[in-house]
Amino acid sequence: MKHSTNRQTRCGRGPARRIGRTLALVLPVVLVLSGTLAVTRVNWTGSQSTSVLTASDATDISKDAKAAHRAPQDVLRDKLLAELQDDDPGVVLTHLQQAVAERPSLARHCASIARAVGRAAVRVYGPTRAQSYARPVCDTSFASGVAAAHS
Repeated sequence: MKHSTNRQTRCGRGPARRIGRTLALVLPVVLVLSGTLAVTRVNWTGSQSTSVLTASDATDISKDAKAAHRAPQDVLRDKLLAELQDDDPGVVLTHLQQAVAERPSLARHCASIARAVGRAAVRVYGPTRAQSYARPVCDTSFASGVAAAHS
């Protein structure tokens, strides 16, 4: 009799354990997917327009999300490089100093941004004129960017 009792106990645990493991794996996935679908159906804008998210809306949102998730130093660098097309490097370097003063977390990226501005200044103004704008911004990184682009 012991043999049959052990067999029933062993068989009783097996299917329940398998079902439990299956639920433990599948249930979180189902919950995440249903939550994601619910969020896409909510009208988050507050306007009375349709609350269904279309595929074209999703691509626009993903582009905005990528722009929003860019690192602050990358955003600043791109802004300053674009500004260099309209203003001289002296103005751009002043804006770099102001940005670092406003957001001290950008200080560790200041040198690389200043070097990028220096390299771009050489492309726009040539090496001699670009060097005339050099000043001690971020440990003279602008000047080293000019020198690197010139050599």
